[in-house]
Amino acid sequence: MARHLPPLNPLRAFEVAARHASFTRAADELCVTPSAVSHQVKTLEEHLGVVLFTREAKTLSLTAAGRAYLPAVRQAFGVLSDATRQLRAQLTPTLRVDIPPTFAAKWLIPRMDRFVKAHPEIDLRVSTVSDAPNFSRDEFDIAIRFGSGAYPGLHVEPCLSVQVFPVCSPRLMEGDHPLRHPADLKHHTLLHDGSVYQDGSNPHWSAWLRHAGVDDIDASRGLSFSPSHLVINAAIDGLGVALTKDRWVELDLAAGRLVRPFDISLPVAYAYYMVFPPDRAEDVRVATFIDWIRAEAATPPQ
Repeated sequence: MARHLPPLNPLRAFEVAARHASFTRAADELCVTPSAVSHQVKTLEEHLGVVLFTREAKTLSLTAAGRAYLPAVRQAFGVLSDATRQLRAQLTPTLRVDIPPTFAAKWLIPRMDRFVKAHPEIDLRVSTVSDAPNFSRDEFDIAIRFGSGAYPGLHVEPCLSVQVFPVCSPRLMEGDHPLRHPADLKHHTLLHDGSVYQDGSNPHWSAWLRHAGVDDIDASRGLSFSPSHLVINAAIDGLGVALTKDRWVELDLAAGRLVRPFDISLPVAYAYYMVFPPDRAEDVRVATFIDWIRAEAATPPQ
């Protein structure tokens, strides 16, 4: 007996448009034009013989029929996505991890050889999208993000806590204006981390200077770099003094490439979190990676 299934592409356009309540935002996710999304939805409506959306000048809302249809459509795409992911997991040992660029450059990569040696059966594929994680759109299995830990619908586990402090090349501890006290920063270039976080959580020099009791330095002056590991490289090269997260400079401090001119740290309320869909907790690759991250986070730098 023939199954009366709707065409897949229009069905996908309907699900994405309903999720965003916008043909324009749906088009961005699907990498097509808004008119193409509208046409696909119209095709689905004609196939079903019902109107799924109420279209007004600046709003798009589901009709009663659309609201009734949407849960089953979402469930169907979820089942397809899970089945595809499970099949890929059986066919390939690749674990796709999406993390911020500096997390990769300054924390993960220096430790990755230990993961490779401990788990040669898993191939890591690292990407650095670094926006809000979207597991229904992006091709990765687990993400690490910096922020408050508010990721609705996802499993969230703390990864690394953070504090920030100034660092510089050892050369700046000598010379005409050696760094002895926070007030001495007036004689040096401030290096800024220009990375932008949607929740405004990136620490900045003005906050640290207030914390250190310094009020006569213009915290807006200096050089700015993004992503964060570039400001660390600039400090290593002696361009000035960088305000950086402690986790990113552990190895540079241990190797003597950087020094802490002052023993003053600014606590940060935000942290790094591992996030992934709850059903992936049973994926042995994901579980293995999480266990390894936990162990590495608890191990002093080597």
